[in-house]
Amino acid sequence: MIKKLSLKQRSLEILIRLKRLYPEAPCTLNYETPVQLLVATILSAQCTDDRVNLVTPALFKRFPDAVALANADIEELESLVRSTGFYRNKSKNIKGACQAIVNKFNNQVPQRMELLLELPGVARKTANVVLAHAFGINMGVTVDTHVKRLSQRLGLTEHTDPTRIERDLMILLPQPDWENWSIRLVYHGRAVCNARNPACNICKLADLCPSANS
Repeated sequence: MIKKLSLKQRSLEILIRLKRLYPEAPCTLNYETPVQLLVATILSAQCTDDRVNLVTPALFKRFPDAVALANADIEELESLVRSTGFYRNKSKNIKGACQAIVNKFNNQVPQRMELLLELPGVARKTANVVLAHAFGINMGVTVDTHVKRLSQRLGLTEHTDPTRIERDLMILLPQPDWENWSIRLVYHGRAVCNARNPACNICKLADLCPSANS
């Protein structure tokens, strides 16, 4: 089937199957407000969402909004997020981002990509997550380690740079599905196509995957 389908057709067929396999595709980070989602996404860098979800209840109880986080004692903030790794840099970015939200954006998380990218600690991955899940705006495809690995294995990109992978996927996929494509690939990466031992023998995408048929 791989030879008979164009790259775009194959991408759309993969999307259809992912929707069947994972019909519900909510964000796996726990949050109540756009600011909390922004903070949780910053914390998720080089860290599992499960670990972030263990940390954020105490963090958000102590510092529930942008004003509180902007004025947080940096050492207390570091203590609360220490187990997510790189805690000093993450704490600095969270505090700095919230200070910018309060001082530059009238205490509101920006709803435009270029403005979000002005915030400390925010690159396209974080901005895409916040725009899609907090505001329902699909401006790009979130490329994390799972999305990068599976997109390469599925032959949808030849690039290794997340920005270039994102551009490839944006061409291949319908814009309304950009963010949930990423989440479904994350689910599939965890359940079937893991990094070391992909379970190609049970994978429902195997006949569409060059890596499974090589």
